[in-house]
Amino acid sequence: MRLWREPTFAASQRVFEVTEGSGHHRRLAAILMADVVGFSRMVEADEAGTLALLRRRRREVIEPLVRSHGGRIVKLMGDGVLLEFASAVAAVECAIRLQSRMAEANAGMPEPDRMILRIGINLGDVVEEGSDIYGEGVNIAARLEAIAQPGGICLSEKVYQEVQGKVDAAFVDLGPRKLKNIAAPVKAFGVAADKRPGVAGRRNAMPGTVPGLPAGPSIAVLPFLNMSGDPTQDYLADGTTEDITTALSRLRWLFVIARNSAFTYKGRSVDVRQVASELGVRYVVEGSVRTAAGRIRVTAQLIEAETGKHIWAERYDRALGDIFAVQDEITGHVVAAIEPHLYAQEGFRAASNPPGSIDAWGLAVRAMGLINRVGRRQNEEAQALLKRAIEIEPGYARAHALLSWAIWWAALCYWWPDVAEGYRQAARHAADSIALDPSDPWARMTLGLSLSTARQHQRALAELRAVHDLNPSFALGRTALGWALLRAGHFEEAIAETGNALRMSPMDSFAGIYTTIHGLALLGARRFGDALPFLRASVAAFAEYSGHYNSLISCCGHLGLMQEAQAFIEARNRVGPPIRIGELRQALAGFAHCDTFVEGLVKAGVPE
Repeated sequence: MRLWREPTFAASQRVFEVTEGSGHHRRLAAILMADVVGFSRMVEADEAGTLALLRRRRREVIEPLVRSHGGRIVKLMGDGVLLEFASAVAAVECAIRLQSRMAEANAGMPEPDRMILRIGINLGDVVEEGSDIYGEGVNIAARLEAIAQPGGICLSEKVYQEVQGKVDAAFVDLGPRKLKNIAAPVKAFGVAADKRPGVAGRRNAMPGTVPGLPAGPSIAVLPFLNMSGDPTQDYLADGTTEDITTALSRLRWLFVIARNSAFTYKGRSVDVRQVASELGVRYVVEGSVRTAAGRIRVTAQLIEAETGKHIWAERYDRALGDIFAVQDEITGHVVAAIEPHLYAQEGFRAASNPPGSIDAWGLAVRAMGLINRVGRRQNEEAQALLKRAIEIEPGYARAHALLSWAIWWAALCYWWPDVAEGYRQAARHAADSIALDPSDPWARMTLGLSLSTARQHQRALAELRAVHDLNPSFALGRTALGWALLRAGHFEEAIAETGNALRMSPMDSFAGIYTTIHGLALLGARRFGDALPFLRASVAAFAEYSGHYNSLISCCGHLGLMQEAQAFIEARNRVGPPIRIGELRQALAGFAHCDTFVEGLVKAGVPE
């Protein structure tokens, strides 16, 4: 499909295929390749709107930035663009600014409509033919772009050597990468969010950037494959992934990527090394589940990400009812392989109060998936499934816990007829779960948030710190703790906790909850410039929720971004009742950030 008057598809393929000729001019250049993630899907959904948006982004974002950084647009290729710069520093600075501007432009748009770029940059010889360039220098840039994460930037080692210490950014070593049609491996680097890659809770973390490695052992459990050929059996694979992740999260010495970030890879054919670099982990667990005639076969393997080496692998053939024992064994083997001396010291056991009924467990697993899809209908379906699970097994603590969280979330989103009653019901179900299993993190998190909402700050903090002690890698629990710390006036501690949560779940938007609470903590500390990109990202992630707009409008007011503030006021009023300062002042009374929040709304011109 041709969007502008670009070369034909066959001609543009010379970027990848033409061999350099002896009669053409050669020179050194910094080459930047970018393309739009999921462009075919966007065109299929709305061809005219997508093409118009692409033209607008080119005119308003790409062209001005390229000119200001001394570059030129070599050519357009469908949804991609080839840029040339005389300086590697200029190319990287332009790329960083381009991703930032694209994120800003996406703010307020529904997730399917956001235009997100992948960028690859190389420094190398190019062959010039008229206004076009081609050769291996261009080929490598194109292949680096293909392995960049959505919203991310991937550099060759040559570029990294030129820009290190000259660009205000940090970089993550992604190791040698085998690139398609490139004979020798190319060492790649990602642009990280902070000058201190690998530090959890980094202050300037930006959505869409490449995380660094934590200091100690770190792991991601990828979604297990359902090999049964029956989609109704997905819950067995999903539940196995969830339970192993939860068990590993209890270990204080192990950094575990949150379930929702890992599940972004579900159904995709992935390179484990690329996944590990995108998530910032040293180890990856993957496996599969197959059922037949009351039996279950589970395979699992532990992989060292940097080398792709299989450290441990096992296959289990058991009765279906033994699934929980299998999960326990897998987790124990993984831990023993990573840190055998710690495994021996802790007398490790993974399972915590598994249900007696696999049917109740399956309903809870399905409900978890629905809750994470963040929609009113899905939330209602999840509540119905959890109530059925409780009917089957009244003593199943996790079902009570997830029901409490589903109701609490429904109340927050104004899906519950009486919001205050919704919070009270959520707290009651959380208390029921805790009575059955005091170690369930979901129940204690919901109870802690309920106490925080009721302005019982000290009790809330005690409860949410207990969640942290029980599951140090429970990302959502850390965000909840940060939220309570913010409300109680402990702004810097809130920033640290919500930053840690973002690192544990780097690819999970979950309705913008991670970015909005981190941004709100920064706003409470009056770090408005730092807060702005996170609050914009939250609106982009869940544009149907009016609460995200309130924080962003306040931040824009503090920064004097009056035109943007007005645009978000109008967008917010389309998804909820008109915004009024008096109502928000009352809603935030008793929270430490109330005055700063309201001050920004006043500056933004929100009516009383």
